[in-house]
This record gives sequence, C-alpha cells and structure tokens, in this order.
Amino acid sequence: MSTLYTGGCACGAVRYEAKAAPIFENHCQCRDCQKRSGTGHQSYLTFPSRADVKITGTATDWRIAGDSGNDNIHSFCPVCGTPVYLTFAAMPEPIAVYAGSLDDPGRFKPTVVTYGIRALPWDKMDTALTTFEKMPPGPAS
Repeated sequence: MSTLYTGGCACGAVRYEAKAAPIFENHCQCRDCQKRSGTGHQSYLTFPSRADVKITGTATDWRIAGDSGNDNIHSFCPVCGTPVYLTFAAMPEPIAVYAGSLDDPGRFKPTVVTYGIRALPWDKMDTALTTFEKMPPGPAS
C-alpha cells in the first residue's frame, strides 16, 4: 500500500498527493457541510501542512463562515464541480481533503463526528465514534 494519499476531482483536472499522514479524520455534521453535500454530513482527512500536499491543476475557491464563525475556504474543480479540498482562514497550515475524493476512499478512517449538535435524525453515524457538539480544540477548529 502506498504511503501517499492521492486523489482529486471526478474529471481529473485537479489532483492532490499528500506525503504526510492525516492528523484528523472526521465526519462533520455542520449546516455548511450538509448544504454543500446535499446530505447529512461531509467527511474529511486533515493534513498538518499545506507544504506536504502537492496540488496540480487550478481549483476555484468559495469562502464562507462556518459554524465556528471562522472562514472556511472550499476548493473545487471549475470543470466538473467536485469538492476537492478545504483550508481555514484562521489556521493557514492545515489542509483537509474530502474523503470521497481519495483514489482509495477505503483509506479514510474516521475517529470523530464534529458538530453533532446539528445532526439530522436520518443521518446516523457509527456510535463507536466520539461525537463532539461542535469542533474540538485542535488541528481544524
């Protein structure tokens, strides 16, 4: 198995390759993630440093205040519209990729659920995962 985490958009115009292991893997149930996904949550792998994630192609950015009040910068493919990665205005180093954008989505190993306070009754999470009402202090808060 490769130590690299690779992935990208559906059409291949935007690709990434992460050299480091993720420091945070979560399902997020905030309203922003619900609206953008069209379902009850989004799933992410957060890497510690943008310098460890090589991005090829040019993504389009969309900036919005998350539930925390801080701006999240969502980057997606301008050709096919696939969400590819997420950065945080308040924390310039970490970068999160969407679990569904991985070439091997089976590598995603969530450990927590964030913004459980916004959970929709029909979007059931694994009860073995630690659920936080909001974002816990740490890499992507």
